[in-house]
Amino acid sequence: MKLSQKEKISYGLGAVGKDMVYMLSASYVLYYYQDICGVNAIAMGIILMAARVFDAFNDPIMGVIVAKTKTRFGKFRPWLLIGTLLNAVILFLMFAAPPSLDGSGLVAYAAVTYILWGMTYTIMDIPYWSMIPAFTEGGKERENLTTLARSAAGVGSALITILTMMCVMMLGGGNERTGFKWFALIVAILFVLFIGCTCLNIREKSTVDMQSPSAGQMFRALIQNDQAMTVVVTIVLINCAVYITSNLVIYFFKYDFGGDAWYSSYTLFNTFGGATQILSMMLFFPLLRKFFNAIRIFYISFCMAVTGYIILLVLAFTDMSTILLLFIPGFLIFAASGMLTVLTTIFLANTVDYGEVKNNRRDESVIFSMQTFVVKLASGIAAMVASICLAVCNLSSDTDAVSSTAAAASSVVGLRMTMTLFPVAGLLAAVWVFHKKYLLTDEKVEELAAEIRMRRGNSNA
Repeated sequence: MKLSQKEKISYGLGAVGKDMVYMLSASYVLYYYQDICGVNAIAMGIILMAARVFDAFNDPIMGVIVAKTKTRFGKFRPWLLIGTLLNAVILFLMFAAPPSLDGSGLVAYAAVTYILWGMTYTIMDIPYWSMIPAFTEGGKERENLTTLARSAAGVGSALITILTMMCVMMLGGGNERTGFKWFALIVAILFVLFIGCTCLNIREKSTVDMQSPSAGQMFRALIQNDQAMTVVVTIVLINCAVYITSNLVIYFFKYDFGGDAWYSSYTLFNTFGGATQILSMMLFFPLLRKFFNAIRIFYISFCMAVTGYIILLVLAFTDMSTILLLFIPGFLIFAASGMLTVLTTIFLANTVDYGEVKNNRRDESVIFSMQTFVVKLASGIAAMVASICLAVCNLSSDTDAVSSTAAAASSVVGLRMTMTLFPVAGLLAAVWVFHKKYLLTDEKVEELAAEIRMRRGNSNA
């Protein structure tokens, strides 16, 4: 039976809420602790990377736990709800650092809350994405649901991108530290409400009845799925590029583009970019899909992104007299990012069917746990690169001293190079890996779906 409109909307709302939370953490936790609270940039980079190393063990284990769960509410929804409630609390605490803390105490607080945030996000995120193969069969139904979820997630990310600094300034009365605390509380509440709708209205429609495997078997199954590993590596490289830019763009506007009202330019740019990202997922991708297969759109998106970064670098060194010029590279980068987000999730979902045919076991939870891990790993790597850039370029957190003028020439040159050339290198590496290793064309996906239907029919006979 096909998904109802109510189920689709409820699932999409969950994506809006969880990506609002993720984007707030991925894009602003470094800025909050380094630029506002005064924590050393390198110390923050180490914290963010250490948390990701911990997730290397935490995320796949959570995938195993989800796979083994059996309750009358299913195996996904209980963990989805528990993880959401815990993560919402930790999110607020992470952006509500006590003013009395400083030095090593503040570093310890940042480390503990961020690691706990990653753990609780994993509890929620893995079952959320693992529901896609359990809801759908391969082909158009899965692709359409994935596109919807990723489009909704893009809306959540875009809302944070557009609204954060404007709301922070308004809620804090110009005090960024206070503003972030109250904004995080609002986001946490919306997160719980949206995921609550998902849990109430979504049901598992097709879960393969299989014997619960051991952790060792699950890891072996993942390693043996060469297509899943190819997509995982591609996602890491793409997201490293995206998150390096998202971590540094606020510093670009604050210290390079400059001006007392830098956050107004930053908000305007992000509003344009967020709208472009949403349109790319909801309009551009479906439109291109009528003329091209998913793999062709993947390559088109890469070309757009690389072109956008090159134009941004040229503009940064030639003419930044008006923010309108930055809309040109912004359109290309944000549109490409939106479509790549949808495509990588579709490709990863397809590898679940591939693994079932190849390994005779449907490991959706483990495979999608890798998506959670690699996205967080990419954000950790990007934050480390951004932290090193901030330290080497000596971009000061003394906002009063720099708000009315651009930073030193050598500092902004380093900032410009890091936020453009590093992402280009990551994207080129991603397209090379994908081109060499990915085999699941549209025709192959249909063949896998037909093979699975035949196997299930024979097993039920």
